[in-house]
Amino acid sequence: MPAIRHMLFVLIAACLAPGAAHAGEFAEFRPIGFSPDGKVFAFEEFGVQDGSGFAFANRFFIDTTNDSFLPGSTVRVVLEDETLSVGDARAEAQAQSASLEAQYDFQDNPGTIAAFNPLSELDGPAHQLRYTPFSMEPQPFGPYGVTLEEKPLPASTLCKDIDATSIGFRLEMTEVNGQPSGLVLHDDSSVPQSRGCPLSYRIGGAITHHADGVWTHAVLVLVRSFGFEGENGRWLAVTRRLE
Repeated sequence: MPAIRHMLFVLIAACLAPGAAHAGEFAEFRPIGFSPDGKVFAFEEFGVQDGSGFAFANRFFIDTTNDSFLPGSTVRVVLEDETLSVGDARAEAQAQSASLEAQYDFQDNPGTIAAFNPLSELDGPAHQLRYTPFSMEPQPFGPYGVTLEEKPLPASTLCKDIDATSIGFRLEMTEVNGQPSGLVLHDDSSVPQSRGCPLSYRIGGAITHHADGVWTHAVLVLVRSFGFEGENGRWLAVTRRLE
């Protein structure tokens, strides 16, 4: 067994041991914004790693026309010095992506946090979300609804010595502007290693943007996975443009 998978097995076994008390960590989420035309969405996540205690910050840039990362755009910073703070990590990540962020003018196009459903929201369902695209009364647009279904898939190379299956997800928009819909936003056929070994998923919110008659939706998903001292949480966004 390769060393990294052996270590992961040991850590997971420790987390599952009866009577063990462990604390993982869940990254904070912040939207960075959209490009003026809504064709690019950016967000950051940050926190302090469990185990090492190192501050980290990640910044992601998504092409919303095809729901994929802009090539070479992802920034990941880990400051391997316990005297440095989350603020230091965020500043370093922002510095590394400064030219890209200026190119897309995110500061002037923050979008709308239409809904937010973090793990700390005790009454929010994990697999359903319903929202209007922005705040206004009377509301000129109908609501949008999304549902998430977890699905077993073959385990990734990283996790196959722990379990024969990994957990993926299917995300569907069940309501569009007040009308029933069956629009599939995302459907895993495999689990990427970037997610680690997922335990479960949670719909974390929705960020919207409107330009030239097109609504861009970024549906947030919180990925809960095995960590060093317990469960960890990281964010991803599934995007779709709707006229």
